[in-house]
Amino acid sequence: KKSEQELKDEEMELFTKYYMEWKGGKRSDSVSYANIPRFYYRLPAEDEILLQKLREESRAVFLQRKSRELLDNEELQNLWFLLDKHQTSPMIGEEAMINYENFLKVGEKAGPKCKQFFTAKIFAKLLHNDPYGRISIMQFFNYVMRKG
Repeated sequence: KKSEQELKDEEMELFTKYYMEWKGGKRSDSVSYANIPRFYYRLPAEDEILLQKLREESRAVFLQRKSRELLDNEELQNLWFLLDKHQTSPMIGEEAMINYENFLKVGEKAGPKCKQFFTAKIFAKLLHNDPYGRISIMQFFNYVMRKG
């Protein structure tokens, strides 16, 4: 007959063996766990000065990159000029309209920063019961100003 300590040791040994098999078995079944990127990083503590500086610098670089993607005043004026120049008649009251063909022409001329706004999806999103299949230039311009 085994002593109480031997039983505990045996139980722990079996537990460890089965746990390692289970843990290892799950990993080998699904290799995708190795491909999932890490998405959470803890904030650096007050005494981790280097990590804090790195975080501040990376945030500043990120914000600079995002601000370069924004349209400046001159680019917005150029976009408005192109939209106005390519409007499609007839006007609805005071509202200038543009059809899809002219919309694409403006997209080609507007420049690389504006390219993201000249998609069929955005045109369809702004399309409202116009009998000629056009969108409002003002609505589109406001959309660009909000999103860009």
